[in-house]
Amino acid sequence: MPADPQEALERADETVDQLLESGRRPGDVLVLTVGEPHPWQQHELSFGEERYWAQLAEAEDVFYADAATGGPLHREVVVLVVNAAGVNRIAGAAVRAAERAGSLLVICGGTDAVASLFPGADRPVPA
Repeated sequence: MPADPQEALERADETVDQLLESGRRPGDVLVLTVGEPHPWQQHELSFGEERYWAQLAEAEDVFYADAATGGPLHREVVVLVVNAAGVNRIAGAAVRAAERAGSLLVICGGTDAVASLFPGADRPVPA
Protein backbone atom coordinates (compact mmCIF):
# COMPACT_ATOMS: atom_id res chain seq x y z
CA MET A 1 0.00 0.00 0.00
CA PRO A 2 1.77 3.14 -1.14
CA ALA A 3 2.32 5.75 1.57
CA ASP A 4 5.07 8.02 2.75
CA PRO A 5 6.51 7.35 6.24
CA GLN A 6 4.23 9.93 7.85
CA GLU A 7 1.12 8.30 6.35
CA ALA A 8 2.15 4.65 6.71
CA LEU A 9 0.68 4.20 10.18
CA GLU A 10 -2.69 5.56 9.14
CA ARG A 11 -2.67 3.38 6.01
CA ALA A 12 -1.85 0.34 8.15
CA ASP A 13 -4.73 1.07 10.53
CA GLU A 14 -7.08 1.32 7.54
CA THR A 15 -5.69 -1.97 6.24
CA VAL A 16 -6.25 -3.72 9.57
CA ASP A 17 -9.83 -2.42 9.63
CA GLN A 18 -10.39 -3.78 6.11
CA LEU A 19 -8.91 -7.15 7.04
CA LEU A 20 -11.19 -7.45 10.05
CA GLU A 21 -14.24 -6.31 8.09
CA SER A 22 -13.47 -8.95 5.46
CA GLY A 23 -13.66 -11.70 8.06
CA ARG A 24 -10.10 -12.10 9.33
CA ARG A 25 -9.89 -12.85 13.01
CA PRO A 26 -8.05 -10.24 15.10
CA GLY A 27 -5.80 -12.98 16.45
CA ASP A 28 -4.61 -13.72 12.91
CA VAL A 29 -3.13 -10.24 12.41
CA LEU A 30 0.33 -8.99 13.36
CA VAL A 31 1.29 -5.36 12.80
CA LEU A 32 5.02 -4.63 12.68
CA THR A 33 6.51 -1.14 12.63
CA VAL A 34 9.88 -0.25 11.14
CA GLY A 35 10.13 3.12 12.91
CA GLU A 36 8.29 4.49 15.92
CA PRO A 37 6.10 1.94 17.74
CA HIS A 38 2.41 1.87 16.99
CA PRO A 39 0.44 3.82 19.63
CA TRP A 40 -1.48 0.66 20.52
CA GLN A 41 1.79 -1.16 21.22
CA GLN A 42 2.85 1.68 23.50
CA HIS A 43 -0.50 1.48 25.27
CA GLU A 44 -0.27 -2.28 25.78
CA LEU A 45 3.31 -2.04 27.03
CA SER A 46 2.12 0.39 29.71
CA PHE A 47 0.58 -2.66 31.46
CA GLY A 48 3.98 -4.37 31.59
CA GLU A 49 6.10 -6.63 29.42
CA GLU A 50 4.61 -9.86 30.80
CA ARG A 51 1.02 -8.86 29.97
CA TYR A 52 2.09 -7.50 26.60
CA TRP A 53 3.72 -10.79 25.52
CA ALA A 54 0.87 -12.84 26.98
CA GLN A 55 -1.40 -11.22 24.40
CA LEU A 56 0.72 -12.70 21.62
CA ALA A 57 0.27 -16.19 23.04
CA GLU A 58 -3.46 -15.69 23.64
CA ALA A 59 -3.94 -14.68 19.98
CA GLU A 60 -7.29 -13.04 20.65
CA ASP A 61 -6.46 -9.59 19.31
CA VAL A 62 -4.30 -7.87 16.74
CA PHE A 63 -0.73 -7.84 18.05
CA TYR A 64 1.58 -4.86 17.53
CA ALA A 65 5.38 -5.09 17.70
CA ASP A 66 8.62 -3.65 16.40
CA ALA A 67 9.74 -5.23 13.13
CA ALA A 68 13.22 -5.78 14.61
CA THR A 69 11.84 -7.79 17.55
CA GLY A 70 13.23 -11.29 17.77
CA GLY A 71 11.29 -14.24 18.99
CA PRO A 72 8.31 -16.23 17.82
CA LEU A 73 6.28 -13.54 16.10
CA HIS A 74 4.09 -15.31 13.57
CA ARG A 75 0.55 -14.74 12.38
CA GLU A 76 -1.44 -15.63 9.30
CA VAL A 77 -1.45 -11.97 8.22
CA VAL A 78 1.36 -9.48 8.76
CA VAL A 79 0.98 -5.76 8.12
CA LEU A 80 4.36 -4.04 7.90
CA VAL A 81 4.31 -0.32 8.67
CA VAL A 82 7.23 1.42 6.94
CA ASN A 83 7.23 4.55 9.08
CA ALA A 84 10.98 5.12 8.80
CA ALA A 85 13.57 5.66 6.10
CA GLY A 86 16.62 3.64 5.05
CA VAL A 87 16.54 1.14 2.22
CA ASN A 88 18.55 -1.52 4.07
CA ARG A 89 16.47 -1.15 7.22
CA ILE A 90 13.23 -1.38 5.24
CA ALA A 91 14.42 -4.34 3.16
CA GLY A 92 15.51 -6.27 6.26
CA ALA A 93 12.19 -5.60 7.96
CA ALA A 94 10.29 -6.71 4.85
CA VAL A 95 12.17 -10.01 4.67
CA ARG A 96 11.55 -10.70 8.38
CA ALA A 97 7.87 -9.75 7.98
CA ALA A 98 7.51 -12.14 5.03
CA GLU A 99 8.99 -14.95 7.13
CA ARG A 100 6.44 -14.22 9.87
CA ALA A 101 3.40 -14.15 7.58
CA GLY A 102 1.49 -17.37 7.09
CA SER A 103 -0.55 -16.40 4.05
CA LEU A 104 -0.55 -12.62 3.54
CA LEU A 105 1.94 -9.78 3.88
CA VAL A 106 0.75 -6.20 3.41
CA ILE A 107 3.40 -3.49 3.28
CA CYS A 108 2.19 0.02 4.04
CA GLY A 109 4.74 2.50 2.74
CA GLY A 110 8.21 1.95 1.37
CA THR A 111 6.90 -0.14 -1.48
CA ASP A 112 9.59 1.05 -3.90
CA ALA A 113 12.31 0.00 -1.44
CA VAL A 114 11.01 -3.58 -1.25
CA ALA A 115 9.58 -4.17 -4.75
CA SER A 116 12.69 -6.01 -5.93
CA LEU A 117 12.54 -8.36 -2.94
CA PHE A 118 9.17 -9.81 -3.95
CA PRO A 119 9.06 -10.15 -7.73
CA GLY A 120 5.60 -10.93 -9.01
CA ALA A 121 3.87 -9.67 -5.87
CA ASP A 122 0.66 -7.76 -6.39
CA ARG A 123 1.23 -4.03 -6.21
CA PRO A 124 -2.00 -2.09 -5.80
CA VAL A 125 -2.59 1.10 -7.70
CA PRO A 126 -2.87 4.14 -5.40
CA ALA A 127 -6.46 5.26 -4.87
